[in-house]
Amino acid sequence: MYCSKCGKEIRDDAVVCIHCGCAVEKGCISGISKQWLTTLLLCIFFGGLGVHRFYNRRILSGILELITLGGFGIWWAIDLIMIICGTFKDNEGKPIER
Repeated sequence: MYCSKCGKEIRDDAVVCIHCGCAVEKGCISGISKQWLTTLLLCIFFGGLGVHRFYNRRILSGILELITLGGFGIWWAIDLIMIICGTFKDNEGKPIER
């Protein structure tokens, strides 16, 4: 299982994350975080509209991506690769990891 705050791997029966100290929310599907899966699906289906950026509270870049239709497809492709690789970050600078 993965911590919903820092994204690091923790034990399935953990109550507190040993990495960041936050209370653990039981929110994972077979080792894949719901936030990562949702971000990936939003990027695949609505990437040109920047919906995945709005979902992760990156409002300004979401508006820019919406106006440019995903940076004419280039920005969308880069975001998709970053999400799959686990380097895409939310508004707090934390990576959206599996």
